[in-house]
Amino acid sequence: MDVFEAVAEPTRRTLLDLLAQGELAAGDLVAAVPDLTQPAVSRHLRILREVGLVDVRPDGQRRIYALRPDGLAEIDKWLGRYRRYWARHLDSLERHLARNQEGHPE
Repeated sequence: MDVFEAVAEPTRRTLLDLLAQGELAAGDLVAAVPDLTQPAVSRHLRILREVGLVDVRPDGQRRIYALRPDGLAEIDKWLGRYRRYWARHLDSLERHLARNQEGHPE
């Protein structure tokens, strides 16, 4: 599995969103997705580890998960091709909104 396949799964994206806020223990991650069992969450975390998106470290009996700083580099590189497209369209939207606001002051 590659990083794109890993992030295509909604539960794994949820786990990544949680970890984007900071390190969390495995138990906290399990509690955050109550519709899944602990073994199911562990499988998702294993996949995220294997593709390089998260790191895990022991802390006594707990396992602490954190995002890997370079883990999303492959996705960022892929998205880079489209940033100019977004910027151009956002600039057009900004000009459009400015023109419309000039004609309709609040």
